[in-house]
Amino acid sequence: IGFCRRFATYKRAHLLFTDLERLEKIVNNPERPVLFFFSGKAHPADGAGQGLIKRIFEISRMPQFLGKIIFLEDYDMQLARRLVSGVDIWMNTPTRPLEASGTSGEKAEMNGVVNLSVLDGWWVEGYREGAGWALPEKRTYQNQGYQDQLDAATIYGLLENEIAPLYFNKNQDGYSEDWVKVVKNSIATIAPHYTMKRQLDDYYDKFYESQAKRSHKLEANDNKLAKEIALWKESVAERWDSIYVVSKDEDALQDISTGHKLKVTYVIDEQGLNNAVGLELVFLKNAPVDDVNIHKVIPFKMVKTEGNHYTFEATFDATEAGAYKCAVRMYPKNDLLPHRQDFAYVKWIG
Repeated sequence: IGFCRRFATYKRAHLLFTDLERLEKIVNNPERPVLFFFSGKAHPADGAGQGLIKRIFEISRMPQFLGKIIFLEDYDMQLARRLVSGVDIWMNTPTRPLEASGTSGEKAEMNGVVNLSVLDGWWVEGYREGAGWALPEKRTYQNQGYQDQLDAATIYGLLENEIAPLYFNKNQDGYSEDWVKVVKNSIATIAPHYTMKRQLDDYYDKFYESQAKRSHKLEANDNKLAKEIALWKESVAERWDSIYVVSKDEDALQDISTGHKLKVTYVIDEQGLNNAVGLELVFLKNAPVDDVNIHKVIPFKMVKTEGNHYTFEATFDATEAGAYKCAVRMYPKNDLLPHRQDFAYVKWIG
């Protein structure tokens, strides 16, 4: 098992050594011994990271861990390449949710190395059942010390009850067919998502192709469509502040009871803009002021027009209990816009 990377404290290199007695039994199991390779460097100004390296090196020199916990010095690119292709498992134990990516795990993945990691960084998207092992994404404890103990115990349990038994369940040819199956699953179901081809395909399919088609449309007939959109935006911007609510029926929002179908109605004077706005009902879960968590967004439908007055209705089933806040949001609407942020006006009207 390899743990090799920059020794920043949030990566929790110390986690494996939370319970040395239990770790001793794992690495010295006569039938299923586990070998750990550690390597890496800390920033010259990171005293805590350097302290982690010193601690791991000291543990590796203890008699019960000699030849079982190995710290490889002088970590560099060449050593890293050998490790990401030479170990059986790549272990990553970051503090949730501080892992930006964890690219070493992606590199190991490409070499048929199976990952054992917290569901953070790339592993949140990469993990597939039967193709590696994962610690839960959500924290159980706010207290980091308690969380460290729980995560360490989870790792020990996985090694004792799943990983080591699977690896050492060898056939007459000297290898574990079940282990090879995990490796193959990993290569087949995870690795293809972390190639440059997949990245370029995504850029082409999601952005480049659609943007190229849109550009051709905008530029056709002497930029006819582009001019129409520009004029429409100018018109909306000039009248945006004068758009107002003529009437509203939002009694349903005053007393929401689960199990009922509710309807909210708004009449808007668009000041001659001709169906240029959209409305949506936004529900927030009650939370501290700095923790905005949008729970659900329900669009209104335009159901009637009388001159400049447009009637909008939203219906929804109140099926989820809890404490919520709700508000009505108005925004410019035009099918020619590529996305809402292209013309990011918004007004909260209820």
